[in-house]
Amino acid sequence: MLTQANPGVVVLGDSGDAITTNSEAIVRVESLRKTFRSGEQEITPLDGVSFSVDRGEMISVVGPSGTGKSTLLHLLAALDTPTSGTVYFERNSLFSLGETDLSDYRNRSVGFVWQRHHILPDFTASENVAMPLLIRGIALAQALRTAGEWLGEVGLGHRAGQRSGELSGGEQQRVAIARALVNGPALLLADEPTGDLDERNADTIFELIQRLHESHHLTSILATHNQPLARRADRMLVLVHGKLAAGEQSFFAGAAATAARPAVAAATIPGERG
Repeated sequence: MLTQANPGVVVLGDSGDAITTNSEAIVRVESLRKTFRSGEQEITPLDGVSFSVDRGEMISVVGPSGTGKSTLLHLLAALDTPTSGTVYFERNSLFSLGETDLSDYRNRSVGFVWQRHHILPDFTASENVAMPLLIRGIALAQALRTAGEWLGEVGLGHRAGQRSGELSGGEQQRVAIARALVNGPALLLADEPTGDLDERNADTIFELIQRLHESHHLTSILATHNQPLARRADRMLVLVHGKLAAGEQSFFAGAAATAARPAVAAATIPGERG
């Protein structure tokens, strides 16, 4: 387990949500609620969630399928807007920012790694990693040099000229990690980053994320179904029925109960994975 940079005190609010009290918080989530309509049914993947994350922490987010893990990360990345509540990043309320400032936040302050790498097939590994720099207005030659340096950091310097189809699944995810970090963000968000990989590659990718988290002084929030990997983070947030549970035992008990229930038809939450 990594050493927590700024240990906080975890308390339970009136709603039962876990709140970390620490003046060094880089991310603060307040009463975050998100609802969707599916026909005549209202779905609430997040129901008044509040917590904070200290600068330098690595947090894992776990919970049964469909409990809002992906929805939470999308809101933290300002890729979606909440029904109510807000997210503060370095004391700025994301959803009070204008679109220009939000775009700048997405491009420079946060890096996102998806379960599926979304590497562009017609471009080389180096060109894929350089994309965020080019969007930022960096000259092509400089962007490619920086991309090459990051590919070296993830162990793929020798594969910089290879296209997506010439890379293995694990290599493609390494390219995705380099692309997420090439702009030097303070916050790394990862949505099931090992979900499409076998056990050996999953462990390798998680170790890579841990190493980069430490060496680049990141704050990292990872959603995962992988319980052993989740326990290796500094702290684990447990989402059950749209709320934060008091601890991991609640998650494991809830997951067991869910597995024991007969399968029923359920509405799909946009953006959520099984």
